[in-house]
Amino acid sequence: MTTSRKSQAPAPSTATGAQGEQLSFLPPPPFCPTWPTRGTLADTALGYFMDGQKLDHPDFEARTQSWRLGAVVFQLRCLGWPVVTIEIPSPTEHSPDRVIALYHLPARYVAEALAHQRGC
Repeated sequence: MTTSRKSQAPAPSTATGAQGEQLSFLPPPPFCPTWPTRGTLADTALGYFMDGQKLDHPDFEARTQSWRLGAVVFQLRCLGWPVVTIEIPSPTEHSPDRVIALYHLPARYVAEALAHQRGC
């Protein structure tokens, strides 16, 4: 006798909401970030993101002499900036499963921030 598994959850690639955004019945919170203090690393990184650039740790270190990109992104998120993380495989001889983060600010938030800044 075989038993069917009707209660088994679908695979993550076919499950509802598997595209990276959680479904919600509530409207999203309004986009109302705080601008970082001028001259800080957070201000510098946000400038790159507002220009549409993506940053990873080696690139950020080469530009700013700081290896603290993860902390800077955390600060920006605390200020209300929805910085996105993309995990990029970056294997090395000693760490074949190594993954690094590539950060960016989606274009819709850049446009909205620029519109608010101009007073639209």
